[in-house]
Amino acid sequence: MLKTRILTAVVAGLILLAVLFALPEVLARIVIACLLLMGAWEWSGFFGTGNGSRYAFVAVVAAMIVPAFMWLQEIRDYEAIFQIALVWWVLAFVWTFFYPTPIAKPVAWLCGLLVIVPAFIALDWLYQLGVWNLLFMLAIVWVADIGAYFSGKSIGRVKLAVAISPGKTWEGVIGGLAAVTLLIGIESVVLGFPMLEVLPLGLAVAVISVIGDLTVSMFKRTAGMKDSGTLFPGHGGLLDRADGIMAAAPVFALGMIWLNPGMLGIGT
Repeated sequence: MLKTRILTAVVAGLILLAVLFALPEVLARIVIACLLLMGAWEWSGFFGTGNGSRYAFVAVVAAMIVPAFMWLQEIRDYEAIFQIALVWWVLAFVWTFFYPTPIAKPVAWLCGLLVIVPAFIALDWLYQLGVWNLLFMLAIVWVADIGAYFSGKSIGRVKLAVAISPGKTWEGVIGGLAAVTLLIGIESVVLGFPMLEVLPLGLAVAVISVIGDLTVSMFKRTAGMKDSGTLFPGHGGLLDRADGIMAAAPVFALGMIWLNPGMLGIGT
């Protein structure tokens, strides 16, 4: 199983790099949008209804991200969207303490929009800002996940949220945060950015990625699903692999705006 997970991750990573660096910008942005629409399709599986409802949800998501794809320019508009996403993920964190709770279909719809639409806008914005900004965010999430996996497997004892994700431990979370601290320390030396300014953002992004993972797991358990899909062998669906990224992207983007509100090429 571990070998399959590693092989799948390597292949997916290579495809991602090809998309980001080899495709023209507009095509790369379309690919990102299509991936998020795939995530919307998987999220619609949490509704427990027929395909009609699922198609309708994907159509609504598409109708919301297309205007963002084409016309969103003002940095204050991006900031407002990312602030809404931050509030949602804080509320989602509080929600996990009350699980199990029933989730009505309209609530699942709204939560899906709050997860997927800001995630697309953040990923698209970071890509336009510069591929390396997007890769930096992805590296934080991936390193946190890898650090949590191996530290949790080796020394994990205290369960993080047993009703939602029995395999996660506090030791895993701490290991993930330690790995992110090491990553940012190394990159601050190599790239020359101020570690004390970037580290709090990196740790916040890592924590939010855990909340994203727990939130999607909460919806899967409520729907009686082990995985959101079968897109990635050994990993499950897109949501299973990208839940942390969807939570982290708008928070990272918001932090980038706060650290440097005069970013070039986005608007004022």
